[in-house]
Amino acid sequence: ILAYLAGRVLGQYELFLPPDPAAPGGAAPAGRLTLVAPNIVMVERELGVDPHDFRRWVCLHEETHRTQFTAVGWLRGYVQQQMTEFLLASDLDPATIVDRLRSAADAVAGAVRGGDGGDSLIEAIQTPRQREILDRLSAVMTLVEGHGDYVMDAVGPQVVPSVAEIRAKFNARRGAAGRVEQAIRRILGIDLKMKQYAQGSAFVQAVVAEAGMATFNRVWTSPQTLPTKEEIAAPTRWLERMGSSGALAAGD
Repeated sequence: ILAYLAGRVLGQYELFLPPDPAAPGGAAPAGRLTLVAPNIVMVERELGVDPHDFRRWVCLHEETHRTQFTAVGWLRGYVQQQMTEFLLASDLDPATIVDRLRSAADAVAGAVRGGDGGDSLIEAIQTPRQREILDRLSAVMTLVEGHGDYVMDAVGPQVVPSVAEIRAKFNARRGAAGRVEQAIRRILGIDLKMKQYAQGSAFVQAVVAEAGMATFNRVWTSPQTLPTKEEIAAPTRWLERMGSSGALAAGD
C-alpha cells in the first residue's frame, strides 16, 4: 500500500508529528509541509505543462493546508480528537472481526469486478460508531481539500499563467485510470479522496457564489459551523443553517 501511494503523492501537510525534544517542553511541531519532488517532476512531464507553473500550483495547495491548520486554532485539535475517537471505537470481539474480514473480502472482490458504489477496504472493516465518526472526519477533510483546490484555481493567471491548462490536464489525468488502477483505488479508498476534491471545491464555489467569501469563512468559526457531509452535497442547507442567503451576500 505504501509503495503504491508513495509514487502518487505530490505533497502533504503533515499534521501530526512526534514531540520535538528541542522544543520548549518537548512539544510537537504544529506541522510540516512536505513536497515529493520526483513525483511532481514525473507528473509535470506526463502532463506536458509548464514546470514552474505546475510546481507553484502544487505548492499553493499545500500552503493552503498549512494556513488552514495554523490560522484556525481549533481545527488541528478537532481532527485529532475525531481520529482518537475513531481508534477507540474499534471492536476487537473475535466474531465481529470475522464478520468484518468477510466484508473486507467482499469489498475487494467487488472492486476487482469493477462494480460501482461498493465499500472500500477501510469502510468494510469499520464499526457503526466508526462510520459515524468517519462521516465527520470525511466532511472536514472534504472541506479542507476542496478549499485547497479552490484556492489553487482562484489565484488566476497573474500568479500561475497556465492555471486553466494545468487544471484541465490534471482533472483528465485523475479520471483516466485503467481497470486495474480503478480497482486499487476503490479497495484503498483513494477514489473517495478524489471525490473529496471535487465535492469540497463545488461546496466552496457554491457558497462563495451565493453569499460571498466572508460568509464562507464562517466555516472556520468553530466545529459547530463546519458543514456536515450532507450539507457539503447540498450547500444551501449549510447556508440556511448559518442564516445566510443570496441577499446576505450584498452585506458581506
